[in-house]
Amino acid sequence: MPITRSQLRASVFTTTAKATSPSSKEITSKYFSSKTNVNETKQPNKSSLNETVTRKTTRKHIIIETEESSANINLSGALSSERSVDKLEKRLEKEPSKPPVGWEGVYNTIKEYRKNIVAPVDTMGCERLADEPSDDITLQTSRFQTLVSLMLSSQTKDHVTAAAIQNLRQKLPGGLNLDNVLQAEEKFLDDCISKVGFHRRKATYLKQTAKICKEEYNSDIPNTVEGLMKLPGVGPKMAYLCMQVAWKQNEGIGVDVHVHRITNRLGWCKTGKAGPEATRQSLESWLPRSLWQEINPMLVGFGQTICSPQYPKCSKCPVNNMCPSVTYNR
Repeated sequence: MPITRSQLRASVFTTTAKATSPSSKEITSKYFSSKTNVNETKQPNKSSLNETVTRKTTRKHIIIETEESSANINLSGALSSERSVDKLEKRLEKEPSKPPVGWEGVYNTIKEYRKNIVAPVDTMGCERLADEPSDDITLQTSRFQTLVSLMLSSQTKDHVTAAAIQNLRQKLPGGLNLDNVLQAEEKFLDDCISKVGFHRRKATYLKQTAKICKEEYNSDIPNTVEGLMKLPGVGPKMAYLCMQVAWKQNEGIGVDVHVHRITNRLGWCKTGKAGPEATRQSLESWLPRSLWQEINPMLVGFGQTICSPQYPKCSKCPVNNMCPSVTYNR
């Protein structure tokens, strides 16, 4: 089921607060970017009553890094995004969103194109990294591996995530499962995943998540979007993808930066400034539910190979004659 506005606020503002608080020095250097420039000029005689002090201060916005965003979001930007989501929700409540004109033709063309193009997500995507259940791998372990893959994938390229999962699988005594993560030292986990983005924070999240799953979910992972999003470092995209892959339940669309970017470029959504959560709500208001699961890997791979963030390969794009954002003269 779709998450509420309060849960969205929590995913934007409190994701990092769920982890064990690092030192104040680390917070300053890694979590925040704040700069104050001070220029002072004083008269040589400090005792003079006419002493003049000129102080010029320039303060930049404090920037918070979040696991679910591909870029840094400042506080005012986050509030603006939340307001945009609120407006979108109210509008969708009053009148159902109409599907964009011609979307099916564009969708089917991209889908057909992707059948012949192998992208990193097709072989190394986080939904493909867990071991299949077998005599040696329980269903619970397979689901836990899927969750770990998703947690490590944030702001990390697929091949780096795949290598980190392989490191954990090979270096953890007994392999990658919940109990072995619990028993391992956090520094050891950090060494295994050192190439992924925000690896120190994610090592902390892994330990905390394993403990929560052990104590509150009988050594399994949560089986609801709400439960998954209560885990440290897990946002909406991860929760919906985890439900689809680990629990085989289609609760919503997993919208990452690729899906967010491409659907706005195609004119399917007008949520560029509002963010991925607004894009998810917009898409779910008109896209058939049967397509909710396949749209993520389809568009992620399309973004990895053709519709990249910078310098998209419009001349090679199969829908360049239907895309309103094409960057070359037709």
